[in-house]
Amino acid sequence: RALRSVGYSLDVQLQASRTRQVVILDNGLVRLTFSKPGGDVIGIQYNGIDNLLETENEEKNRGYWDIVWDSKPGDKTINIDTLQGAKFEVIKADKDGAEISFRRTWNVSTSGKTVPLNIDKRYIMLRNYPGFYTYTVLERLEGWPASEIGQVRIVYKLRDDKFRYMAISDNRKRVMPTMKDRLNGQPLAYPEAVDDKYQYSSESKDNRVHGWISTDESPVGFWIITPSIEFRAAGPVKQELTCHAGPIVLSMFTSAHYAGKDIAMTFEEGEPWKKVYGPVSIYLNSISTDEDPLSLWDDAKQKMQEEVRAWPYNFPQSKDYLVSNQRGSVGGRLLVRDRYLSRFPFFARYAHVGLAAPGEVGSWQKESKGYQFWTKTDRRGFFSIRNVRPGNYSLYAWVPGVVGDYMYNILVTVEPESHIPLGNLVYEPPRNGPTLWEIGTPDRSAAEFYVPDPYPTLMNQLYSNHPDKFRQYGLWDRYADLYPNNDLVYTVGESDYKSDWFFAQVVRNVGNETYEGTTWQIVFQLENVIRPANYTLQLALASTSNMELQVRFNDLKSEAIFTTGLIGRDNAIARHGIHGLYWFYSINVPSTLLLHGNNIIYLSQTRHLTAFDGLMYDYIRFEGPPRT
Repeated sequence: RALRSVGYSLDVQLQASRTRQVVILDNGLVRLTFSKPGGDVIGIQYNGIDNLLETENEEKNRGYWDIVWDSKPGDKTINIDTLQGAKFEVIKADKDGAEISFRRTWNVSTSGKTVPLNIDKRYIMLRNYPGFYTYTVLERLEGWPASEIGQVRIVYKLRDDKFRYMAISDNRKRVMPTMKDRLNGQPLAYPEAVDDKYQYSSESKDNRVHGWISTDESPVGFWIITPSIEFRAAGPVKQELTCHAGPIVLSMFTSAHYAGKDIAMTFEEGEPWKKVYGPVSIYLNSISTDEDPLSLWDDAKQKMQEEVRAWPYNFPQSKDYLVSNQRGSVGGRLLVRDRYLSRFPFFARYAHVGLAAPGEVGSWQKESKGYQFWTKTDRRGFFSIRNVRPGNYSLYAWVPGVVGDYMYNILVTVEPESHIPLGNLVYEPPRNGPTLWEIGTPDRSAAEFYVPDPYPTLMNQLYSNHPDKFRQYGLWDRYADLYPNNDLVYTVGESDYKSDWFFAQVVRNVGNETYEGTTWQIVFQLENVIRPANYTLQLALASTSNMELQVRFNDLKSEAIFTTGLIGRDNAIARHGIHGLYWFYSINVPSTLLLHGNNIIYLSQTRHLTAFDGLMYDYIRFEGPPRT
C-alpha cells in the first residue's frame, strides 16, 4: 500500500534571506530551514507541522553534525566541535533539485579551539522526495598539527510532545520514555544507563534505517536511512548507537562505543587526510489518522531498500564523492582448509569478506580513517564486492563457525571501472591437532552462553523473551547471585555451555564498591596423556574491558602458562553489548602440565577496579598433539 502524498510537489525552491541569517529549501513536500553560515538544520516543516525538531531547544541544538576530538592524541580532554560553517554557497539549484554547502577553512589562529579540519557540509533536496540528504567532506592538509578524533555523527532532536514511538528493527520497536521520565528515573551505575541509549545499539550491517513515529494527530515518521556502510568505521559488526530518549535520532560514523580508544583516528603532525561521510537520507512519511502508524515503519524499510539499490547516488556534486563509473569491483571464492575436519577444502559459507586499509590480520576492526567495503559469500563461498573506491586495500574475511581471521597476503589495487577476479582463496584457520573438546561457537559473540534474567525492577519489557536478552540492564550483577560463594566450574561432558557458562566473566562485588577478580575452572578428563608432546588451547574472546586473563593448568598457585596482559577498553559489559573487539590466542600446552585422568584449567581474571572489568568468551577449544 502506497502512503499518501503530503501537500503537493513543486520545483525545488531556494531562499537565502538577507534580513535573517537563514537559508530555506522547499520542494512543496518539505520545507527546511538552515542557520547561515553555520549550516545547522533549525526547522523541518512537514505535513502541516511547523517544525518536527524540538522548538524548546536553542536553534543550534536541533539538527547538527559534531565531532569529538583532542588536540593531543591520548589527552583525556574532550572537545566538541559542531562543525559550524563560515561560508554559505549554492552548489546547484534548478527545478529538479538543489545542493548547498556550508564551509569552514581551518587556520592556525584557531588552533586548539576548533578541530584542525577543512569542513564542507552539504545538504541536498530533490524534487518529489519527502526529505533530504546530507554529507560532509572532512580534510586535513600537510603540515597541520597532531590531533585525535574519537567521534563523528549527526544528531536530530525531535519534538518531545509528538515523537514517542521508536523503531530500530522489526523486533525492536516500542513507546519510549520522555526526557522528563529520564530526569525522574532511578540513578543507575553510570549516568547514561537511565537514558537507555545503549540498549538500542545495533551492528553496522543491520543499522540501515531507524527513527521515530509521531502518532499525534496525523501520524508522521522521521527516519535516517544509511544506503552504504562504506564510510562507517571498523567493519560490519561494529556496534553503534541509533536512537534514544529525547526523542533523539543519530547517524553515527565513528565512535569509541564497544571498541574503546583503539578505534580513534590519531593523526600525526603533518599527516594529510580526506574522507567523505555520507550521504545519508532523512526520509519523512505520513498516513491518515485511520491507518496503522506502524505502516510508516514498513514504508521506511521499503524506502531503505530503494536507497541501497540506488547506491552510489548519481546526484551529489562534490568532486570527492565518487559515482559508479569511478569505482571498481573485486570478486572471488573463499574456501576453508582444516585437515582435522575434512580431507578437502570446504566452502566458506556466508563468510564476511571485506576490503579495508592495508594492515595486519584483523586490523579492520580498529580501522576508522579509510573506507571499508563488505559483503557476504554465498553458500558455495563466492563473493563480489562492488562499487569500491579506487585505492590500495587488504582483503579480510572471517567465517561463522570457524575460528580466527583471514587476510589475503597480496595488496588489492582497485582502479575506476576495474574488475579484479581473485580466484579461489584458501583460509587455513588456527589448528595444531584434533579437537578433544570445545566450549561455545566461534562466531565472535557470547550470545550462545547463559544470559540471566534481569532484576524485575530493571527489566526492559522490550527484551522479555527476546533474542537480544543480553541488552537488559544490570546483568553483570547477577553473577554474584548465581555464584554467591564460589566461582563458575564447568565440567566437560557434563555441563552445557548454553546454561552453565555465564555470558561474561565479571568481577565479584564484595560490598562498599569494592570488587575482586574471579577464577573460572574447566574440568576435563584425559585417559592417556601423550608424552612428550604439545597440546593446544585455542582461546577466542568476544569482548575485553580493562582486564587480564591468566591461564593455569592443574595448579592454581603455579606460574601462569599464559597471560593476555592488561587489554581491552570496549566496555561491552556495561553497555549491554554481547561483543566488542575480537581477540584470539593460540596457547601451547606442554604435556608435562597434564595429568592422566582429571585435569583443571584455571581462567583467572585478575583486574578489579570497577564493576565492569571483565571479558566475554567467544570460543574455547582444547586440541591434542598433531597427528601425522
